[in-house]
Formats: sequence, C-alpha cells, structure tokens
Amino acid sequence: MAYTIIKYVIFAGCFGLAFQALSCIQFEKFVDVRQPRKAMLLLFILSFVVAYLMTQGILSLTMYSDWGAY
Repeated sequence: MAYTIIKYVIFAGCFGLAFQALSCIQFEKFVDVRQPRKAMLLLFILSFVVAYLMTQGILSLTMYSDWGAY
C-alpha cells in the first residue's frame, strides 16, 4: 500500500517537472497551427511518457535495489 502511494507521488512530481520542461519546446512548429489541441495533446503524451520513464528510473535506483533498504 505504501509503495503504491510513493510511486504515485513520485510520478506526479515527475509529470509536473516533465510538463514544465517540455512546455518550452514549440510544438506548434510540428503540428498544424489551426489545431492547437494537437500540440497540447502531444505535450501531454510526451510528458506522460517522460514522467513514467523518470519514475521507473528513480524507483529502480532506490526501492528495487538495496539502496532503499532501511
């Protein structure tokens, strides 16, 4: 139970960081300017993917290994 809560908290923090970092990229250059929702969807999906990878990396370095033991 505690592991799941920790995992979600770390994911939420990583998602916020990834969204903030990726928001400086001008996705409007890659998608049609007449449809800004596609740019926001692309930003959201990329932030989700980066946050997932960051969370897995953090958890693998701490909780999955002996570093996080006691």
